[in-house]
Amino acid sequence: MQTFYGLPMNFPEEASAHALQLDNLTALVHWLMLVLFVGWGIFFVYVLFRFRKGRNPVASYDGAKGHFSTYGEAGVALIEVLLLVVFAVPIWAKRVSALPDESRSTVVRVVAEQFAWNIHYPGKDGVFGRTRPELVTQGTNPLGLDPDDPAGKDDVITLNQMHLPVDKPVIIKLTSKDVIHSLFLPQMRVKQDAIPGQVIPIWFHPIKTGQWEIACAQLCGLTHYRMRGFYAVESQAEFDKWLQDNGPQPAAAAPPAAPAPAPSAPTPAPSAG
Repeated sequence: MQTFYGLPMNFPEEASAHALQLDNLTALVHWLMLVLFVGWGIFFVYVLFRFRKGRNPVASYDGAKGHFSTYGEAGVALIEVLLLVVFAVPIWAKRVSALPDESRSTVVRVVAEQFAWNIHYPGKDGVFGRTRPELVTQGTNPLGLDPDDPAGKDDVITLNQMHLPVDKPVIIKLTSKDVIHSLFLPQMRVKQDAIPGQVIPIWFHPIKTGQWEIACAQLCGLTHYRMRGFYAVESQAEFDKWLQDNGPQPAAAAPPAAPAPAPSAPTPAPSAG
């Protein structure tokens, strides 16, 4: 169970390298919200008591002359600026803007649609095959992969099933075919909207193996509840085997033709007489 200075947080399992950092920031923000809630509650009760009718029978039109509230508001604003500048912006720059090297990462395309997740792997050559919208067919070719493109001959496309190797950065290139969806991997602390017409890269570093659910965190239609998939984080060897087993299989070689039977000797004609 995750804790923050010994107190339980009850967050989902931490399965990525950046999960603990985000969890601590989330806990810190919530503790600040608790302090503000209690502080403003006490101040509200004090105001009710201090300015009750029995003590102030005649209204004062001059208002409060002290600066306590001004200092309090300035302090709250300063704390929020520190949270933004010291914590949120650096984390955003490190976890979102600075993508790892693709040559040392697992790169996957995820294309959302009502109501499924299409997962596209580039295969052994590491190059995604060309896709064309006019080739999209439901079921047989959901991404419109061009069969004439040599780079796409070894590509792997799965539906609602994503496999990833552990201890290696993962880059997901996220987009949508129809409406706005939202890819949510709670254990990886990843949530990103999938927007039609845009390819949005997101990345994380899995550090634990396991199997979990892919959720859509954006209401995307009447059967939004059906849009769920599953992802597995496994060893590199297991991932390579899965990729090989699910990739295009080489055509079986035709069996050698049986040798033609040797021609039989001609039967001698019967002699006369």
